[in-house]
Amino acid sequence: MWRAFASQTRVVQVLLVNELTLSLSVAMLFPYLATYFSDDLGFAAWMVGLALGLRAMSQQGLSVVGGTLADRLGYKPVIIAGLVLRALGFALFGLVSGFVWVLLASVLSGFAGALFSPALRAYLAVESHDRRTEAFALSNVAWQIGTLAGPLLGVVLLSFDFQVVALTSASCFIGLILLQLRYLPPRHDRRNVSATVRGSWGEVLRNRAFLLFAFSALAYPLLWNQIYLSLPLEVERLTGSGTALGLLFALSSVISIVGQLPATAYCQARWTPAAAIAIGLALMTLAWLPPLLGSVWLPQEVAAGWAGYLLDLSPGIGAVLLLTVGSAVAYPFLMESIPRLGNNRNTGAYFGFFWTIAGIGTIVSNTLTGVLFDIRDRLGIPALPWIALLGVGSLCISGILLLERSGRLATTAVPREQGVAP
Repeated sequence: MWRAFASQTRVVQVLLVNELTLSLSVAMLFPYLATYFSDDLGFAAWMVGLALGLRAMSQQGLSVVGGTLADRLGYKPVIIAGLVLRALGFALFGLVSGFVWVLLASVLSGFAGALFSPALRAYLAVESHDRRTEAFALSNVAWQIGTLAGPLLGVVLLSFDFQVVALTSASCFIGLILLQLRYLPPRHDRRNVSATVRGSWGEVLRNRAFLLFAFSALAYPLLWNQIYLSLPLEVERLTGSGTALGLLFALSSVISIVGQLPATAYCQARWTPAAAIAIGLALMTLAWLPPLLGSVWLPQEVAAGWAGYLLDLSPGIGAVLLLTVGSAVAYPFLMESIPRLGNNRNTGAYFGFFWTIAGIGTIVSNTLTGVLFDIRDRLGIPALPWIALLGVGSLCISGILLLERSGRLATTAVPREQGVAP
């Protein structure tokens, strides 16, 4: 892992450090945010939901704006602007107590992600050249390291005060701002950007292959986000508590950290990008087969003893294993395909549109999944949510395979720049 990181250009290394630190700071703060709002600030449940929802909508819904600005202004200033806003938003979480101020902090931190997320990925895609897939694999490793370490650091800091957690998280972004100013060179690929915003967006929206790919790839964020929605609900139903969730999340991160690069190398040597995406999504879809079988065969009563507890937890363990391996297989090839389908033009806009589509799709799907769980409990159909997830995943995989069969996902060479080391 370290050898792969060290062999990248300095720019790619800085971008990977960005990913790790962003993940660390978010994972340090967000798991404790809802509890702080409700217990310490006394917010009602609807107020907590609105604050968290505004953050998600600000980031996902405005990613296309951030990506477009990155194309037009250059990647570095947009990344730095996002880091400044995120530092301010996270600091406000620790310094204010009024509901309006908390909403402002939520919007700022969400819009910050809409700025730096597509800009960072576009810069990584442009800079990594023919090592693009490996760079995105390293990006996922960096993110998972932060995801694993962040909550542990958050617990330690929470023993002092929530304000310490929020301000420490904000200080991570201040450190990143200094890192960008010192080591991240400006990059503005004017030759491959449309003359106007209308031209950029029009090119993306006329690219039927990209749009079909983006909607087919919705399976990735939809299925992955069930680890935070469906899995906790099912684990609590089967075991009577959610105490094992932390261990399952840690297991997922460790598998990603250890297995991501070998999985990517294995897939690159054997499959086309579309085949790797389809196989990865198939594993992520099959991840919900163990909960389906558990909902049918395992007794509704919580079993006694460690053996019974592990039996009740086994559907969750199976889901995490398949979901994590599938994600490791699919993610680098998904990210690599986005600029390639855009012919390496308007890269920020393509990433922005992709994540906007993914974000809106995830919000809608999570809402519908929650409705299915309510129907399950009301009508006594325990398999209902899992059948729906298996069906949606299968439909999206079919879309990827049809696009590949039609030749619309054919691999094209990524242009190399003279004088730039791979």
